[in-house]
Amino acid sequence: MLRSDLWAAAFVRRHNDIGEICVVSRRGDAVAGQILIEIDHLNGTVSLLVPAPASALAENEEDHVFIRRFDRADPAEVKERIAREVSFDPDLWVLSLETRARDVGVNVVQS
Repeated sequence: MLRSDLWAAAFVRRHNDIGEICVVSRRGDAVAGQILIEIDHLNGTVSLLVPAPASALAENEEDHVFIRRFDRADPAEVKERIAREVSFDPDLWVLSLETRARDVGVNVVQS
């Protein structure tokens, strides 16, 4: 499994290189911190991708597979959810991306 800090750095760089704004909003554990991706759609809505549970993964599935916890929701609702997640897991990462694109270049499975 790829270290969280390396995966996060690659994700941020890839999006910034294509002209989107992406930042690390919260640094977590460098080796094994879970990663949340907050997506601002630039229209007043936000989506939140969270790590997929093991039950949603196919055998031999790649690292860092996500499910869509919120899809184009109210930003305050997403911020509240992130705050709750941080209270349970202080080692998690939050990556914040501004894009109008639906596909952000990660594997998203149905929950």
